[in-house]
Amino acid sequence: MSIPETHRVIDAVWKIESARLIAGLARMVRDVSLAEELAQDALVVALERWPESGIPDNPGAWLMATAKHRAIDLFRRNKLLDRKHAELGRELKTQQDLAMANFDIPGDHQISDDLLRLVFVSCHPVLSTEARVALTLRLLGGLTTREIARAFLVPEPTVAQRIVRAKRTLTEARVPFEVPRGPDLAARLSSVLKVIYLIFNEGYSATAGDDWMRPALCEDALRLGRVLAELAPQEPEVHGLVALMEIQASRLHARAGPRGEPVLLLDQDRSRWDQLLIRRGLAALERAEQLGGALGPFTLQASIAACHARARNAAETDWHRIAALYDALAQLTASPVVELNRAVAVAMAFGPVAGLELIDTLTSEPSLKTYHLLPSVRGDFLFKLGRFTEARAEFERAATQTQNARERELLLDRAAVCARK
Repeated sequence: MSIPETHRVIDAVWKIESARLIAGLARMVRDVSLAEELAQDALVVALERWPESGIPDNPGAWLMATAKHRAIDLFRRNKLLDRKHAELGRELKTQQDLAMANFDIPGDHQISDDLLRLVFVSCHPVLSTEARVALTLRLLGGLTTREIARAFLVPEPTVAQRIVRAKRTLTEARVPFEVPRGPDLAARLSSVLKVIYLIFNEGYSATAGDDWMRPALCEDALRLGRVLAELAPQEPEVHGLVALMEIQASRLHARAGPRGEPVLLLDQDRSRWDQLLIRRGLAALERAEQLGGALGPFTLQASIAACHARARNAAETDWHRIAALYDALAQLTASPVVELNRAVAVAMAFGPVAGLELIDTLTSEPSLKTYHLLPSVRGDFLFKLGRFTEARAEFERAATQTQNARERELLLDRAAVCARK
């Protein structure tokens, strides 16, 4: 195998193994920043040795063994070995004399526990939302700083600073490397789910830049959601989130036209929807519902997405059910964005006048003052009512508020249609 080919294999191995590697190391050294450094050191050694020695039969075990030996050397150099042995445990101490070829990786149960701990640490409330996203993509998604910066259209140094500060904050706050228990679990799990869905949404509908979508981010979020569903199989909202992302991801190929222009939901060619993802999403939704209890916000949103997925065409969409689901969602989350979406559902179920009445109650909402979808939706209602001059003004206003170039083109096109009426 050539050196470039070996490096490509190493990149693939890192994507697969890095989260488990960092999670296992963090459990032992009790420091996420140090765990990542040790994992990166092991990666450097692999880049140096594997082109000559070949890819090991179990590359993940090789990387873990190398990183653990580095940890032992580090603590020995710092004369902290005696104190740290109590934290590292007997496993780490005895591995000083083990050859890497004979190294055994932890069992699946231990790996799962470690990964779950890392998920909760990366999304800890002590961090800002931006820091949680960057750290989650770095530690659990295996993305480089450059890849994260490119995905969110921010300077690479900004992302690097967020990650460094996040790890420093976790260390200074002495955040325990553990899964929260009791009443803390629900609150912390909510934070984790929001971070994963934020990552997905940025890929599904990019907030800025020239691209309407960034599918790679959707794939990263889906992978994280699926991992979390395996780690926390009894949490209905985890399956609800996975269901929502699977169903929404099924539409990605139909959401853009030949030139990359946006194609709205009701105009999409449903034959291009990915039926495998839809089946996976519906199965995840069923699992969430079977676990019992009141439906949470992600499960309710997944139920709404399922209504679209089950309709053979736009005309068969059960908008009355969607409106009822949005009523239930609005009771759970006092969110102006939910109210905006509810107005759309009400307009589709009961007519644009009913939708306009609801949306006009949101025009003074401070959090929606610069939210481009408010005038966009209002413009759509006015267009359907034949009030084209007012609709044109709303579409033009929305175009000035969006930071996405593709979306701006769509809104200006709709304004131009109004001008010709």
